[in-house]
Amino acid sequence: MSNAYRVVLTGAAGGIGQAIAMALLPDAEYLILVGRNREALENVQKKLGAGKAYIVDGDLTQQATLDRIAELASGLGGVNLLINNAGSNDFHAFETQSGDAIRNMIDINLLAPMLLTQRLLPLLKKEARAQVINIGSIMGFIGFPGYAAYCASKSGLRGFTQSLRRELSDTSVDVRHFAPRATRTSINSAAAASMNRELKTAEDTPEAVARAFAAFLKGVAREHTLGAKESFFVFINKLLPVLPERAIRGQLSICLLYTSPSPRDQRGS
Repeated sequence: MSNAYRVVLTGAAGGIGQAIAMALLPDAEYLILVGRNREALENVQKKLGAGKAYIVDGDLTQQATLDRIAELASGLGGVNLLINNAGSNDFHAFETQSGDAIRNMIDINLLAPMLLTQRLLPLLKKEARAQVINIGSIMGFIGFPGYAAYCASKSGLRGFTQSLRRELSDTSVDVRHFAPRATRTSINSAAAASMNRELKTAEDTPEAVARAFAAFLKGVAREHTLGAKESFFVFINKLLPVLPERAIRGQLSICLLYTSPSPRDQRGS
């Protein structure tokens, strides 16, 4: 983009959201920080400094929240970068997972970015060049025990990204997909963190994810996954899915240990 970024960022109070906001700050005209917790958003706003950060708190599945975001963006001069980063996870065996937890993940991880993108498209299409970047997950490519609903929501987000990019290919709006691997944030429950340590799963800091995101933002790739090993695993999962299935089957006893209903299962939101 030749002009400064005019950003709408969801999940702005989370670990990755805050780190992305800080990484974008030097190149941003302004950032609209979106989330459910106003106090947490205000803390991020203070870190970014007065005059560049604005807040919208609310439920992204509600029309009133979507309208407030669009009205604020329009009043400030438009938006040329929408980052759908808000996410929810519930590491749990699918058989005993609550319906509320499943609905929450689908709502936040898939429905909310679809609705917000739709609401902001008229503004995005007014720009000489605009981007929608959906923050997915490596688990949008690879199904893993304990994450059935989460993987479904992130796979859906990836499908939405690809389809909408093709639908908008004759406009000024580019739709892209950025997929972190495991990241040390509060979205992961204590049980998930313990399993990752036992399986020796590579984890990134939010700041490392934000640096990779900033590099992706300035490039032209339609999609990016973090981690060379993880990217290779994604490739093998597409080409010869039986191989990852065998590898994950070998880890299943450990996965089940942490996903079983017990005091070890400290589920996050």
